[in-house]
Amino acid sequence: MSHKKKVLFVFGTRPEAIKMATVISEVKKHPDLFDPVVVVTGQHREMLDQVLKVFNIKPDYDLMIMEYEQTVSSIVCRCLQGLEDVIIREHPDIILVQGDTSTTFASSLAAFYQHVPLGHIEAGLRTGKKYYPFPEEINRRLTSVVADIHFAPTQTSVNNLLAEGINKSAIYLTGNTVIDALQQVAKKEFNLKHAGISVKEKGKKLILVTVHRRESFGAPLRNICEAIKKIAHKHKEIATVILPVHKNPMVSGTVNDILGCADNVQLISPLDYEPFIHLMKISHIILTDSGGIQEE
Repeated sequence: MSHKKKVLFVFGTRPEAIKMATVISEVKKHPDLFDPVVVVTGQHREMLDQVLKVFNIKPDYDLMIMEYEQTVSSIVCRCLQGLEDVIIREHPDIILVQGDTSTTFASSLAAFYQHVPLGHIEAGLRTGKKYYPFPEEINRRLTSVVADIHFAPTQTSVNNLLAEGINKSAIYLTGNTVIDALQQVAKKEFNLKHAGISVKEKGKKLILVTVHRRESFGAPLRNICEAIKKIAHKHKEIATVILPVHKNPMVSGTVNDILGCADNVQLISPLDYEPFIHLMKISHIILTDSGGIQEE
C-alpha cells in the first residue's frame, strides 16, 4: 500500500490564507494520497481569522506569534521556534509556503534546518530592488534559494527563477491561486449594507482606495492622501471615495489627519475579505498600493 504524503501548510497573514485556501481544499479532495496539516503562525490575527472562517479552514496548529508593535526580527524568531516543535512532531514529507511574508521566509528556514523538502507557491516574483518592497523582496529571494519545488504564477516568474539558476525541472507554471479564491467568493450573493457600508449615491461613481505599504510611510503617504483629497474635491459631484483605513498607526494617523474631514471621502474600518471583494465589484476605479488587490 502506498504511503500517503503528509503536507504541512504554513501561513500567517490574510493574503497567504487567501492564496493557500484553494490549494488546501484541492489537497483535501485526495485523502488517499495526502494527509494535510495546517499551521498558522498568526503573524496577522484578526485579518487572518476572518479569512479562515470564509474558507472554512480549521488549523491543526496555531503558533499565535503576534505581539504588539512586533518587528520583522521578532516575527522570524517566534516562527522559527514554534515551527521547530511542529515539524519534529509531525514529520511532514513536504512543507508548502506561499508568497513573500516573514512567515514564509521563517518557514523555509525551519524546513531547511529539519531537512524537509519545501514547496514555494507564488515563486519567482522580483523587483530587483533589495529594499523594495521591504522585507518581501529578500524574503522571496531567500525562500527560492531553499525551495525544492517552485510554483510560479506567470511566465515572467518562471523566467526570473531560470535566470537565478533554478533547475527548469523544479519549476511549475501554475497561474495565481488568488484568482481561484476571488472567483469562489465573487460569485456568491452579498449585501454590502450588512457590512455597514454606505453604498454609492445614485449617479455617482465609486473610487475605492487602499494604502498600507511600508514604502509609503511618511512623505509618500502624505502625498497620496493630499492627492486623494484633491480628486475627491474636484469630482465631488460625480464620485464618492471609500478608503478602508489600515490599523497600523503609521497609516491611520496620516490618513485621518489629512482625509478625516475631507468632502466626499468615507473613511471606514478595515473590511473582511468577502465584503471587500464585493465592494471592488461595484467600484469604478480602484487606487491601491496592494500587490494582492492589483492581481485581483
